[in-house]
Amino acid sequence: MAKGKNTVAVVTELVKPVADQMGLTLWDVRFEKEGAGWYLRLFIDKEGGVTIDDCENYSRAVDKLIDDADPIDQSYYLEVCSPGVERELVQDWHFERYLGSLVNVRLIRPVEGQRDFTGELTAYADRTATILLDEETEMQVPLNEAAFVRLYDDYDMGGLD
Repeated sequence: MAKGKNTVAVVTELVKPVADQMGLTLWDVRFEKEGAGWYLRLFIDKEGGVTIDDCENYSRAVDKLIDDADPIDQSYYLEVCSPGVERELVQDWHFERYLGSLVNVRLIRPVEGQRDFTGELTAYADRTATILLDEETEMQVPLNEAAFVRLYDDYDMGGLD
């Protein structure tokens, strides 16, 4: 592995050009341990959303590239997927792209007994998101104090009242 670079950074450098060539956006790269196994997750996106074929084609295109570069010491599972409708915002450009959108925020520690908030993402700077909770209440959320910030989707629960 390149000196001073973590697994995610090395893999991102390897696979991003392939996404660009295929007309995809590399949304996020995660290397996570779940149970006894390690998972390398590549989240891809494109205008109109990704299909299972996009995921399969991208997986085939990057699998050998990652194997040849061998940036990961242990065995792992490669997963290629969509970030989904309620995608997690993690990169600076994610927040900039979705300014004006509704987001769900879960704080690590509760504020006045509450951890979950929904509001409009109105600003983002210095790893701090500004959320408009109602017409008068703004909340500053340093990302290191948030468990997650995700796009809000008011999907219909199909009659589950």
